[in-house]
Amino acid sequence: MENYTITIARGFGSGGKEIASTVAKELGIHCYENRILTLASQLSGIDRQLFEEVNEKLHQKQSGITSLLRGLPRRTEATPERRTFASDDQLYDYIKQIILELSKTESCVIVGKAADWVLKDNPRVLSVYIEAPRSFCRPRIMKQMGVTAETADISITETDKYRADYYQYYTNGNYWTNPVNYDMTLNTARLGIRGCVDMIKQALFMKFSDLLESEKK
Repeated sequence: MENYTITIARGFGSGGKEIASTVAKELGIHCYENRILTLASQLSGIDRQLFEEVNEKLHQKQSGITSLLRGLPRRTEATPERRTFASDDQLYDYIKQIILELSKTESCVIVGKAADWVLKDNPRVLSVYIEAPRSFCRPRIMKQMGVTAETADISITETDKYRADYYQYYTNGNYWTNPVNYDMTLNTARLGIRGCVDMIKQALFMKFSDLLESEKK
């Protein structure tokens, strides 16, 4: 059975990270989010002349990236972006390299990082965008971060702007929330966390019939 990748783009507070983790757990695969950025940051800190050498090693050592990623701490709490987006092309080169290698070496769920765009030419990808209205996201952020409604609103606005700017820059002007970029767009306020998990799994088996046959066995 060929590897497959589920990419999850999500609005801040929409429950996308929880949905991604649950989908991965129920499918028996790994979920990667902040660890991709952590590893890319570590790799991009080396001398520039070693860039190609490291990339080549990552290509050759199939288990290298997954071993490195699984050794890093996973962030589970809501973490807003307080900064204005600033591009870092070398860092993003590593992020792309990690995403591409993951898609080759294992089935997994990848959250954020414009992974849907990086893997847009890969036929074994299910890309999902998850969003919800502010009335749904606000209380979730207030509870997770222990902040006021005003602070939650600011965090949502700033984080979503950062994600939109990030996506637009690294996709050469594409729009983050454009539904055409994804296989499906889900509203957690209407479907619930559980409903989104079930719909993603159903869409996965619909798109890749070989997975459904494997499940039946």
